[in-house]
Amino acid sequence: MTDRDVQSSDTSVHQQLQEALQEQYLQPLDELEVGQLVEGTVIQTGPETTFIDIGYKSEGRVPTEEFDETPAVGDTVEVVLVNKETLGGGVVVSKRKADEKRFWKELKDAFNDRKPVEGTVARAIKGGFEVDLGHKLRAFNPISKMDTRRVENAEEYVGLTSKFYVERIYSENRVNIVLSRRDYIEEEATKRKKEFFEHVEIGDVVEGSVKSFTSFGAFVDLGGFDGLLHINDMSWGHVNRPKDYVKRGETMALKVIRMDHENQKINLSLKHLTEDPWNHFEAKYNTDMVVKGKVTKLTDFGAFIELEEGIEGLAHISELSWVKRINHPKDLLQVGDEVETKILDYDVPAGRVSLGLKQVLPNPWDSMNDKFPEGMRLTRKVKKLTNAGAFIELDEGIDGFLHVDDLSWTKRYKHPSAALEEGQEIECIVIQTDPEHHNIRLGIKQLSEDPWDSLKKAYPERSIIDGEVTNITDFGVFVRVQGGIEGLINKSQLSDPREVPFEKAVENVNVGDKIRAVVTELNAGRQRLSLSVRELARQEARQEMQKYIGDEDGSTFTLGDMLKDKDKEQE
Repeated sequence: MTDRDVQSSDTSVHQQLQEALQEQYLQPLDELEVGQLVEGTVIQTGPETTFIDIGYKSEGRVPTEEFDETPAVGDTVEVVLVNKETLGGGVVVSKRKADEKRFWKELKDAFNDRKPVEGTVARAIKGGFEVDLGHKLRAFNPISKMDTRRVENAEEYVGLTSKFYVERIYSENRVNIVLSRRDYIEEEATKRKKEFFEHVEIGDVVEGSVKSFTSFGAFVDLGGFDGLLHINDMSWGHVNRPKDYVKRGETMALKVIRMDHENQKINLSLKHLTEDPWNHFEAKYNTDMVVKGKVTKLTDFGAFIELEEGIEGLAHISELSWVKRINHPKDLLQVGDEVETKILDYDVPAGRVSLGLKQVLPNPWDSMNDKFPEGMRLTRKVKKLTNAGAFIELDEGIDGFLHVDDLSWTKRYKHPSAALEEGQEIECIVIQTDPEHHNIRLGIKQLSEDPWDSLKKAYPERSIIDGEVTNITDFGVFVRVQGGIEGLINKSQLSDPREVPFEKAVENVNVGDKIRAVVTELNAGRQRLSLSVRELARQEARQEMQKYIGDEDGSTFTLGDMLKDKDKEQE
């Protein structure tokens, strides 16, 4: 073989090798289709273009901006084959399209396998929210499926990055994706709640965020599920408003005090993170001790006073004042008032303290006998009228009572308003002082002597009295006598019914007539005076008879003589 033959043979081999190498490069590329994912290796990066070896004679070119971060030489990346051959002999690939293709696969897998995807709420739109899933892909989340609670302000969710379940993927004119954040939250909450009941025990301290308020406390988010922080478990002291102790959105440590596995309910406590102040009550307080406190609550029956946080006592309405008549504690106190009070009694196991405000001050009733002794005359104003009488203000907070029966010796009043008016200044007299029962009794009629006693002294029974007719009734005639006292002449005592019937006798009597009668009964205690004209006639007849029993000579005069005289008179 000549040198020319050898040279010719080498050239032929070289061409065969070149053809074989081209076939090796072109064969796998021929097997790929435009739009297919291809894996390659980064061989060069630049500010505008990144070159990727995909196993072809020419490198694939990708705009560097398609990478979130500039890749390093040697990194393996996935791209989509866009064009196998360009005019310049290169291969065009796309990293962005590869990411979109891979994301669509992940999205379909998430829909089929019920796996969550991450997205960011881009904006609130009619009926819900537009969610950015990345890769220039937007989805729709209905407003009813955004949260486990009612959405009050849609704008609060804009910008929120969260996980969502893919509810539907369908295409009409364009691809539509429907998401549900609520389903994801509920499912995750169910998992966390199950773990909570499996691993947490009563007495454990957990962390939660205040979610919402009610009149009886606050609900705390423990990770998608709620625990209740009752108002009574916020503080050892008195709590009027939950918002005074915890704030919405505030994250705090709380102690688990109750777990209801059957109903899946959890009770939390803030106060149990500190010691119960009642444990040290007897070391700090004792009966009859005067202490300072703050009024926390007023009720119809008294005032609650806080001695320190967690120690609260009740001052009953009867223990607020020695002298003032208090209808409601608000007449004397206001919530927030700082007061001095005395400990009257306590019960540590029951957590009760009985307090008194009036016991801090001297009892004015102890000196009431000296200040308002019986028999003392006073001029005071009528404070209040009742059916039974009138309250007379003697001093600040000290009232005396004037009974309606003590207005007059002679007049009977059905109501004190017939004789008195509120605000009227009157003279009265102290007739009884009773410090033990906080009672002072007054009278007006006692300012003068009882006319009944005077009448009884002046006109004993069987004596003759003059009077004036004041009223005529079917049962008799009323007559006013000395002292304004009225007596009754019963109809049987106006005349002898055997001689003149009452109906006939009363015709000669008129209101205002002067009349004379005999006192047949005078009962001062019962204020009863009975009179008799009939008895007066009998007495006058007896007196007349006495004239004829004996004359001035002392001669005897018989009944027969008297009858003879009467016969002569008739003749």
